[in-house]
Amino acid sequence: MAAGKGAGKPPSLWDNMRIRFIVCFLGVFVCYFYYGILQETITRGEYVHGEKKETFRFARTLVFIQCIINALFAKILIQFFGGSKPDLTKSWLYGLCSLSYLGAMVSSNSALQYVNYPTQVLGKSCKPIPVMMLGVTILRKKYPLAKYLCVLLIVSGVALFLYKPNKSSAVADDHIFGFGEILLMVSLTLDGLTGVAQDHMRSRFQTGANHMMLNINMWSSLVLGLAVLWTGEIWEFLSFTDRHPSILYNIFLFGLTSALGQTFIFMTVVYFGPLTCSIVTTTRKFFTILGSVILFGNVMSTMQWVGTVLVFLGLGLDAKFGKAPKTTTH
Repeated sequence: MAAGKGAGKPPSLWDNMRIRFIVCFLGVFVCYFYYGILQETITRGEYVHGEKKETFRFARTLVFIQCIINALFAKILIQFFGGSKPDLTKSWLYGLCSLSYLGAMVSSNSALQYVNYPTQVLGKSCKPIPVMMLGVTILRKKYPLAKYLCVLLIVSGVALFLYKPNKSSAVADDHIFGFGEILLMVSLTLDGLTGVAQDHMRSRFQTGANHMMLNINMWSSLVLGLAVLWTGEIWEFLSFTDRHPSILYNIFLFGLTSALGQTFIFMTVVYFGPLTCSIVTTTRKFFTILGSVILFGNVMSTMQWVGTVLVFLGLGLDAKFGKAPKTTTH
């Protein structure tokens, strides 16, 4: 009877895979494009109070708020769409994973105090490099030749982007490799470790995306909450928001776009697979750099644009050809 009842039901718009893809693509694109604008506005904006100009120096507190919003959002998703499947993942695994996850986000946000947003986005786009290095050294993985060629293309693009020819008048900001770039390297390495831990959780415990999002962000909130209390950063942050209350609205939207963006990414992976998701996120990052150049006046040289194109070309080819064929594991 149930089958007969459902048979006459007309297909909904959501059943159309083209409509579903457009929703997922626009969801990822809009959320993370706005997320990038908010991140640059918050971390690189100038805040005037009377005669005094201030900069935002509270990367840990910003990530702390982001983790709380992510955890709440994941809890809502589990409550309404999670089903009854229990989560069997060990708590200590979530705790360890949260440390690398936290370090990557704090390093990435802190880097924006030293480098502009296009440099940060390009640096974070080089995730295949540490993932491959960690895979070769720790997990003893073997990758196809195409993977190495794609990573070589990415490295060449980054080198071109960071290279600055000597000029007669040295500018204080004109460095080749400074503290901001070191922070991006730390963030990338920790991103790679987080990816290894998440892969282990999925293969060993079949951990669901929403449970992973909830627990990692809960552990991260706990660790960061203790850190900002112990260092006193939370009180400095509250004093800062008292002088500049408008920033609270931007921080709330920053956390909300992050949580929504993660949700659309998970939807893209579930409905269309990791390859499509990788292509969507790579496209989004390129247009985020373009948006930053247009909206914030982050001027890029011809060589930097060539480097940017090489990086995203490498990422696109890696997504298409850099995956090793699946083999049965023992």
